[in-house]
Amino acid sequence: MSETLTLPVLPLDDEVVLPGMVVPIELSDAEVRGAVDAARNTTGLGRGPGIRSEEKSQVLLVPRIGDRGLAAIGTLAVIEQVGRMPSGEPGAVLRGVSRVKIGHGTTGAGAALWVEGTVIEETGQGARATELAKEYKSLIVAVLQQRGQWQVVDMIQQLDDPSSIADRAGYASYLSTEQKLTLLETADLVQRLESAIKWTREHLAELDVAETIRKDVTEGMEKQQKEFLLRQQLAAVRKELNELSGDGNGTEEDDYRARVEAADLPEKVRDAALKEVDKLERTPDASPETGWIRTWLDTILDIPWNERTEDAYDITGARAILDADHTGLDDVKDRIIEYLAVRKRRGERGLGVVGGRRSGAVLALVGPPGVGKTSLGESVARAMDRKFVRVALGGIRDEAEIRGHRRTYVGALPGRIVRAIREAGTMNPVVLLDEVDKIGADYRGDPAAALLEVLDPAQNHTFRDHYLDVDLDLSDVVFLATANVLDTIPGPLLDRMELVTLDGYTEDEKVAIGRDHLLPRQLDKAGMSAEEVSVDDDALRLIAAEYTHEAGVRSLERAISRVLRKVAAAEALGSDTGTLPVTVGVANLRDYLGRPRFTPETRLTSSDRRTAVPGVATGLAVTGAGGDVLYIEASLADPETGTTGVTLTGQLGDVMKESAQIALSYLRSHGAELELPVTDLKDRGVHVHVPAGAVPKDGPSAGVTMTTALASLLSGRPVRSDVAMTGEVSLTGRVLPIGGVKQKLLAAHRAGITTVLIPQRNEPDLDDVPAEVLEKLSVHPMSDVREVLALALEPASAGVTSATTAAA
Repeated sequence: MSETLTLPVLPLDDEVVLPGMVVPIELSDAEVRGAVDAARNTTGLGRGPGIRSEEKSQVLLVPRIGDRGLAAIGTLAVIEQVGRMPSGEPGAVLRGVSRVKIGHGTTGAGAALWVEGTVIEETGQGARATELAKEYKSLIVAVLQQRGQWQVVDMIQQLDDPSSIADRAGYASYLSTEQKLTLLETADLVQRLESAIKWTREHLAELDVAETIRKDVTEGMEKQQKEFLLRQQLAAVRKELNELSGDGNGTEEDDYRARVEAADLPEKVRDAALKEVDKLERTPDASPETGWIRTWLDTILDIPWNERTEDAYDITGARAILDADHTGLDDVKDRIIEYLAVRKRRGERGLGVVGGRRSGAVLALVGPPGVGKTSLGESVARAMDRKFVRVALGGIRDEAEIRGHRRTYVGALPGRIVRAIREAGTMNPVVLLDEVDKIGADYRGDPAAALLEVLDPAQNHTFRDHYLDVDLDLSDVVFLATANVLDTIPGPLLDRMELVTLDGYTEDEKVAIGRDHLLPRQLDKAGMSAEEVSVDDDALRLIAAEYTHEAGVRSLERAISRVLRKVAAAEALGSDTGTLPVTVGVANLRDYLGRPRFTPETRLTSSDRRTAVPGVATGLAVTGAGGDVLYIEASLADPETGTTGVTLTGQLGDVMKESAQIALSYLRSHGAELELPVTDLKDRGVHVHVPAGAVPKDGPSAGVTMTTALASLLSGRPVRSDVAMTGEVSLTGRVLPIGGVKQKLLAAHRAGITTVLIPQRNEPDLDDVPAEVLEKLSVHPMSDVREVLALALEPASAGVTSATTAAA
């Protein structure tokens, strides 16, 4: 039978105490203090089970939840001790004993509220409760172990009573007040245990998720803290280094948004940069994408989007600069002056950007090595008062070298064009695209195709680099492309450039270049002055003519350098030739350079010349090194050998082999007219050789020379040693036009030739040949092979009149 008790009420605000719990309570509140005082000052109307009245005072602990007032079920508790809390405030220690159902109110001593209550008997004891208690105890232990509360674990392990184990849920901080009140109101032990187990399992699942998140967050925080610490240390080291070096600028500014907003960027570029700044701010520092975005922003901010230099419109001064830096090369000088003159007029008339494009220029400087193509770019930039940048294209095979790599690739960079603009610091520099004829192509793309947009004035105002992915205006850039030959340049690319041919220097120009440019530069490199060493013009002319064999002046400069080294060595050794000052002339040039390497045929004795015998003719050709003299030799086989047909040697190409066949066919069909013994050819083989044998040769321009050599062989009349010729020949004997007339005439002039035969249809090309060269050459335009033979062959009385004798 349940016992009825009369007890003072101690209300607990939003707190629940279950039987078996020991809790401290502050007595600062009057209502709480009154309940405790009333319990201690009365003998009580009844005592709870197992409580001796003379030992302990009792009080009824009733939860007060929110606005609902006092709960219907409370906990009978005994006052274990009254004293002071660690904070110094008065307090009491209470221990819950049993559940009590609250009845009606009554009167009692003191100011406390007194009620009658009935002790609730616990139900549900049995084997089921014991099993559930064991399970709940293991769950409690798991929770405590995760929290590291090992002392409490030992206390829980010592509990055996299922009811005590179940009511330990009152200590669980993870249970809400409502859940604890439910446990207080549940008298059935099995139900209490089931509810506690359910709620504890849910809490353990939450703990597992929280632990996983905590580990991830901890690892990330540790990594960020480590990176932050390293960056702070790096910043401290940089600051210290700056202080030691006296540089107070500090580290690089990291506020990209402020830098972008302060920079003078085009609108679309600014929008793209701000989007990347937004992405950077959202990206963790530990992400590798942060470095990619920073690099892209740095590149964007380094480009001089609206920086331009003012062109120098002093046309006379610009021409003076070009003339001072380079001797000759009038064609390219005239083109630059024309460009500046047009720019000046546009500026005077207020004409700016038209159709989004400015007035840039694209020139292709084509010529043999050493004629000054590369150095001319610097002079052009100086004459225009612009910045100069050189972009070496020789050997590149990747299209990304021009357009840049896409940012998805690790280590991506902008292309060479963008890097050149960034290096120049302005949007209108002079950009030299060096060796554009030596661009290759493979599976990575064709760089020459990428150059089509760069060098097209109608497109390059919206050039888009793959790395930047924004429009870049190249329409105000002056592009100068250099090449040695045109054959390897794709047609569409060549079509976008204005061709300026540099065919090489005359002997007089070489002497002037050597005197005015090369000698002063080499004197400076050798640590000498013009007063100590001088080289007269005759010596320079001899070096250019007989010690070098080139269209340019690189070998000439090396020869001058060698002379100066010899003088310096002789002076250091105390030799007579090293007594300063030294004047190098024709008489003592051999002491420094040795014997001449290239002696012109015209300076040899008649018997030593190649054309001294019939069957040898002098031709003219164009190579990658400029114009050159070409000798063609022909001979007849002995009839007794039985050799017939034509033998061609000298690494000849298909076109040149066909020229030999055409020449022989023409002579066979016109043998009677030309008084040549062509009937013997059916029994005797013809051998045509073109030295040097190790050098590949091709082209149709040797047709006239082959015809002349074969006619000389068959007639026995030698070819004049002072005559050289060039031109394609047809089966009807017509002399057809060819290319490279200027370079060929310069080569003939260098070789000492005095008479040159060219096709009549090439006569307009003589306007490009320097006047001083034409004065020393006798140029004869020819339209028919008969005219060539009449002028090139020695008179019949001067040579052997029989082909048989010539062959012998």
